[in-house]
Amino acid sequence: MTTQARGGRPLNILLVRVSSLGDVLHNLPMVADIARHFPDANIDWVVEEGFVSLVQLNPRVRTIIPFALRRWRKSLGKPETRAEIKAFFRTLRAQAYDVVFDTQGLLKTGVIMGAARVVKGGRKVGMANGSEGSGYEGISRIFHTVSVPTDPRTHAVARGRLVAAAALGYPSDDIANHPADFGLAPLPADTPRPDWMPPAYTVFFHGTARDAKKWSPENWIALGRALAAEPDPMPVLLPWGSPKEKAEAEQLAASLPNARLLPRLSMADAVLLARRADLVVGVDTGLTHIAAAFVRPTVEIYADSPRWKTEGNWSPRIINLGDTGTPPPVDQVLAAARSLLAGR
Repeated sequence: MTTQARGGRPLNILLVRVSSLGDVLHNLPMVADIARHFPDANIDWVVEEGFVSLVQLNPRVRTIIPFALRRWRKSLGKPETRAEIKAFFRTLRAQAYDVVFDTQGLLKTGVIMGAARVVKGGRKVGMANGSEGSGYEGISRIFHTVSVPTDPRTHAVARGRLVAAAALGYPSDDIANHPADFGLAPLPADTPRPDWMPPAYTVFFHGTARDAKKWSPENWIALGRALAAEPDPMPVLLPWGSPKEKAEAEQLAASLPNARLLPRLSMADAVLLARRADLVVGVDTGLTHIAAAFVRPTVEIYADSPRWKTEGNWSPRIINLGDTGTPPPVDQVLAAARSLLAGR
C-alpha cells in the first residue's frame, strides 16, 4: 500500500455525506482512519450547509464544500439560486481527486459524486447495499467505479470505515483495534459560556423528528424529578428545534423544579451544549450522538429504532438502553444516570 499518489504527491480524497446530523457525525471516523494510514492526504467534504459547523470541528478536513439542496429546492426558479448551484458545481470540480467516497447512497449524493472530477485512474467508491431500514437508493451505484458490500447490520460508524478500508487497501480488522475517533478538536480553554449555559448542567435531548422514537413526557418528568432530589442537583436544560418541540419542552419545564427552557440555538450552540454537558440523557437523535462522540456522560434511549445501528459503543461513559419497540423504564435510565454521575 502506498501512502501517496503517483509522482509522490499526497492523495486528494473527497467525502460526500450531506445529511443528516447524526449521519454526518457517524461519518467523521473515516477521516481519522484515512489520516492514520495516509498522513499527508488532503481530505475534503461535501455537506449540507447547516452541518458545516460540525465538520469544521475536525481539523483534518481541509476544505468543506457546502451543499444547500434543502434551501435551493424552495426557490429553484430564482436566478440567484441557479447561480449558487452553478457556483457549487464549479467549486466541486475545481480539484481532481484520487478517490471520491459516497457513503450515503442516495441519488442526490450519487449525482454529486458523478459531477466530481477524478485524476486518471481515480475511483468513485460507494456502498453496494444499504443497512436494514436505511434509505439507500440502488440507483446511486451507476455513479460508482467501485461498489463495496457491507453486512446489512453494520453499525453506522463502522460502515463508512469499512468502505474506506476496502477502497484504500488497509486491513478491515484495523478498525477493531482502533475505537471510533471523531477527530473533534478540543474546546479552547478560554471559550466563553453563553448567558444561557450554567457552570454545570444536565441536558435532556427529548425531541426528534419521528414521534415513535420519543420517550413519553411522563417518563421525562419522573426522571427529572428524581434527579432534582439527588444530592447537589444540577439544572436540567431543555433545548428545542421546532415549535412542536418547544411546546413539549415547555410542558416538561412546567413540571420540573429545576428545568430551564433554552432559547432557540444555532447548530454551533447546540453542539456546544452537548460537548459541555455534565450529563446527557437523550433519545436516538443527532445531538445525543454528538454528546456521545465528545464522550460526555450520556444515556442513549432507544424506543423505536434499532440500537445496533447507532449506539455509542466506543466508551464506558455511554450507556445505551432500550431497543425497537421496547423503550427503557424510568428506573433503568435513572440507574444509568446515577452511575455516570458517580464518576464525575
